[in-house]
This record gives sequence, structure tokens and C-alpha cells, in this order.
Amino acid sequence: MPADMNEYFSRQIKLWGENTQKLLSTKKIAIIGCGGLGSTLAITLGSSGIGEIHLVDFDTVSIHNIHRQIAFKMSDEGRLKCECVEELIASRYDGVKLITYAESFEEFAKKGLSFDLLIDATDNLPTRAQLEEYAKSKNMPWLYASVEEWHGQVCLFKNAQYAKSFVINDRKPAGIAPPIVAFIASFEANIALRYLAGLEVAPDVLNYLYFDATGQLVHKAYKMQS
Repeated sequence: MPADMNEYFSRQIKLWGENTQKLLSTKKIAIIGCGGLGSTLAITLGSSGIGEIHLVDFDTVSIHNIHRQIAFKMSDEGRLKCECVEELIASRYDGVKLITYAESFEEFAKKGLSFDLLIDATDNLPTRAQLEEYAKSKNMPWLYASVEEWHGQVCLFKNAQYAKSFVINDRKPAGIAPPIVAFIASFEANIALRYLAGLEVAPDVLNYLYFDATGQLVHKAYKMQS
């Protein structure tokens, strides 16, 4: 690893050593969705030393997105989200290979690509069901997350089946504030990074996190069905 990269990742190297940091540089992931969850995930994981990140999102930036989607500025209105996120990641760390796809996940799946980890940052249930089907067809794990109001869910799926635990419909998310989006995305990114770094992670466990009426954080864990 070049000396300047040792400096860039000095705090991570203190955490897990140079060998683990080098391991991350060999990893290849895809983030499906570049909105609230996806942009926060991309910023966090994009500067962690992962070697290759694929960004999938056909949508463009709208004014109502910006308050909770931290990768975007007012001047980005109308631009493709995946391209804005790519630009921001590259400005923070130039050692990651970035590939963008301005298309739906359905179109992206036709390419038949494989990854070390497929990461969900969408906001609709049917796409997540498609994502699981694709991940299982490639025998690769995928990381699910959802967020709305004051609660969120995160799960690393390996053997469990998403479709057995959730009703697949096209309901739209309810209201939301920026901090809970960043919080759940950070939790998801932490699981992704631990998994990619070869650290212990509990698979097929749904982490349900929410703030109660007094603003206290509550965390519950549920084993998913295989």
C-alpha cells in the first residue's frame, strides 16, 4: 500500500491493520439507489478503501430530495443522482473505481454482474424482492435497509428469504426527517464494512431500530425465515 494511502487510512489501519485495509481494496460492491440511504452509504463506503463501487439509480435530483439526501446541492437539481454521487466520492478519495448506471435495477440485473456484496438503498418493496432474487441467483449476500418516520430496519441476508418475511406491495414511504436517514444508512454501512473486512457479522438477523415517544433509541433483533 502506498505511503499516502497509509496516511489516508491511518485511523482504520489502527483499528484493523494493513492487511485488512488491503483486503478492502480487492472488494467489489453495488449500491442500488443513490437517494437518502444510498448517498450516505456511498459517501461513507466510498472513502473506506473499497476497491470498486457500482452505483445504480435512474432518478434525477429534485428540490424535495435535498434536505435528506446529503450528497446533493441546490445546484444539482435535474442532474442524475448516480453521477452526482460519483463526482462527490471521487473528490474525497481517488483510489476507488466507480461505475454508474442510470437505469432501473431490472435493467442493471440483465448485465449478470457479481459482487462481494449487493447493497439495497431503494425505497420500494418490489425492487427489493427483485434484488433478493438476483442475489440468490448469483449466490451472493445482500444487505437490506429501510427507513421512514422515526424507525428503520437493516439486515444482511445470506440464507433467509426476504419475501417470506415481508408483504410485497407498492406502498410509498411516510414522512421522514434527515437524521434518521443518516442514522440508518450509517448502521447499514457499518455492517457492510465489517462484512467486507472479514469481521464478525450476524447474518439473517433483522435489526429494528426506532426512537420512542421520549426520543430514546430502541433496538430489537429478529431472526429471519429461511
